[in-house]
Amino acid sequence: MNIAVKPAAAMIAAEADATPLDKINPANVDRFQNDTHWAYFDRLRREDPVHFTPESEFGPYWSITKWDDIMAVDTNHEAFSSAEGISLPNLESLAEQQKVFAAMGRQPRKGGAGFITMDEPEHSVHRKAVSPTVAPSNIANMAPVVRQRAGEILDSLPIGKEFDWVDLVSKELTAMTLATLFDFPFEDRRKLTYWSDMVTNSPGHGPVKSWEHKAEAFMECFGAFGELWNQRINAEPGIDLISMLTHNPDTRAMSPEQYQGTVILLIVGGNDTTRNTISGSVYALNKNPDQYDKLRANHDLILPMVSETIRWQTPLAHMTRVATRDVEVGGKTIKAGDRVVMWYISGNRDETAVENPNAYIIDRERPRHHLSFGFGVHRCVGNRVAEMQLGLIWEEILKRFPVIQLVEEPTRTYSAFVHGYESMKVIIPSRN
Repeated sequence: MNIAVKPAAAMIAAEADATPLDKINPANVDRFQNDTHWAYFDRLRREDPVHFTPESEFGPYWSITKWDDIMAVDTNHEAFSSAEGISLPNLESLAEQQKVFAAMGRQPRKGGAGFITMDEPEHSVHRKAVSPTVAPSNIANMAPVVRQRAGEILDSLPIGKEFDWVDLVSKELTAMTLATLFDFPFEDRRKLTYWSDMVTNSPGHGPVKSWEHKAEAFMECFGAFGELWNQRINAEPGIDLISMLTHNPDTRAMSPEQYQGTVILLIVGGNDTTRNTISGSVYALNKNPDQYDKLRANHDLILPMVSETIRWQTPLAHMTRVATRDVEVGGKTIKAGDRVVMWYISGNRDETAVENPNAYIIDRERPRHHLSFGFGVHRCVGNRVAEMQLGLIWEEILKRFPVIQLVEEPTRTYSAFVHGYESMKVIIPSRN
């Protein structure tokens, strides 16, 4: 085994403590890719839980790092709007992207993607249109298909040879489930993963070669989903997400830009949580072999383990809002127009809300006690679909493999928003 040694935790903590508070930029992307961000959030929770960064590549912004303050912002959609976007925008990158889109005669919707960047009452109208697809009855109907396809993925894996778990399992399972939700051509399912990666990465990271390349991927995605819209609007209503939108009287007249934004939201939302938790669970169980032993001994712990991984991993590190008026949070006054970042990744490690939060414990008393799906009107609409997929894949894994071994430290995503893995080398020594 050649698992690289991370920089010493004590050295990172010392650097975090030595940085002047007003110079701390919690969204430093390099630290997320290097997995060295934790000490900075620890310090902010202790010393400055509502923290202002006056200058950064994202412009000025507030960081909310403790559980109760995050909940106060997330559940107050009147004072904190999502219409200006849900993630921190790199201002230089955003300007470059807009230039390229404008040259192609297109302009991305202000704020970003779909109903998550709408405020009330428009938000609820669009959210309700897709909710039946992810209702418990429909999830129950999907589960046998997901189980069968998960089994096929696992049965195709090499035994005794190193391979990339992210590529062969995490991406494949999420692409398969998304294709089922959209009733998207199954043979083209990996396009969904590709488009998600193109949306969430900037040039030089993930598959994105240039801003033009990124814009071309958007156009390809919108073209494919435009065709699906035209097919479904003239067909009998189905139970897939596109049919739901085309046949709902409140959304069938939505603008092309609103539809495209909703598609991007559903692709990215349906991809990142599940994909990075599938990878994160393998990583966490390898780093905590006592918990892996517990899981193998008691398969009733699968769903609690999934929830604990979603907390411990936090697949989306943050969400942002913009204050609609002056409002006080944690004793600080946030001015109208200020951008506010809810650091879910920090709230999930808040010692005042979660006992022993840095530990990975799959049999916690309240396993679903985490912030990763958000709260309030914008709570993740597909959270039960994600939990269903993750539970089924682990049921099928434990039937087949005594252990999945991590070979080396994974390559992490270059992002302060998507908290995940680009690749993760593993080996499966044998089958059951």
